Amino acid sequence: MLVLLASIFVVHIATVIMLFVSTIANVWMVSDFGGISVGLWKNCTAANDCSHSLSYSNEDALKAVQAFMILSIIFSVISLVVFVFQLFTMEKGNRFFLSGATMLVCWLCILVGASIYTYHYANNSTGQYPESHHGYSFILTWICFCFSFIIGILYLVLRKK
Repeated sequence: MLVLLASIFVVHIATVIMLFVSTIANVWMVSDFGGISVGLWKNCTAANDCSHSLSYSNEDALKAVQAFMILSIIFSVISLVVFVFQLFTMEKGNRFFLSGATMLVCWLCILVGASIYTYHYANNSTGQYPESHHGYSFILTWICFCFSFIIGILYLVLRKK
């Protein structure tokens, strides 16, 4: 049981780190020509110059993606803190309901944010880069989506022994 809790804790920390990286890094979409990348915050050129703002930065869809990704980080960190708190204060035999519920809210925020980005920008509806592919930030976001769901369900199922 201790090994299972420790492994869930490690995966949870890895998920928080990956959420930070995927939200902060400007590599959600990468152009096939010249290494130009686009993120949630900036547009980077081939010379690693990320001083260009996005041409569609005032769109509500992008602001919603930014908000949901930030909320997912906040809920993931809160869930981690609650888990550690429950681990040391909760009575034996109880379940980690609060940690699991908070992590599932994080999962929902990732789902909404990544889905909005996928619908509006990942299919190149802006027409900015006709030949492009998904960057590592976009892929990390969907990996965090899977991890947060698994962690949330495991928190709900586990009992403190």
